Amino acid sequence: MKKIATVLLAFAALVVGTLPLAAQQKRTSPHESIYVRLGTRPNITLVSVTYGRPYTKDPKTGEARKIWGGLVAWDKADRLGSDEATLLLTQRALVIGGVTVPAGAHTLYIVPSENGASKLAISSNIGKWGIPVDEKSDLGRVELAKGSMVAPVDQLTLALDKKSDDVGTLKIMWEATVFSVDFSVKK
Repeated sequence: MKKIATVLLAFAALVVGTLPLAAQQKRTSPHESIYVRLGTRPNITLVSVTYGRPYTKDPKTGEARKIWGGLVAWDKADRLGSDEATLLLTQRALVIGGVTVPAGAHTLYIVPSENGASKLAISSNIGKWGIPVDEKSDLGRVELAKGSMVAPVDQLTLALDKKSDDVGTLKIMWEATVFSVDFSVKK
């Protein structure tokens, strides 16, 4: 287990360390890395996501912002976080909502919709600042389930939950909205 985590962290450090100079801008939000392990021994796969966690409050004025349909416009590609593009790392190929994602590093972004299907996009273009979103390098887009939360969250929060040995769920939570999609290791 420790060896897998060490290899993945070394790979993440390599990816982050080789970001283009153009992507080396000043961060405005705290960042977090989350992970989940899928599978059973000896075939455990580590999946991680690193992302910027903006707050509902504007960092310059301190005023509360409307997130969905405001800061994050409906039906437009958005970086899913802040600062650098959100980074997905996986040791083995995954199937996310029906789209096969090869092992390695990928960028995640979102295309939220108020009335239609919201989408999670998986891109092969890594090492960039989160905006502008590069829609030309998509591996695919998958539908996100959209729900409401009882208590709103003041800061963008992503979670990787383990549903079973072979299935995980990516959750995107902000304000009183949660988006989610299941994923599994490709067999």
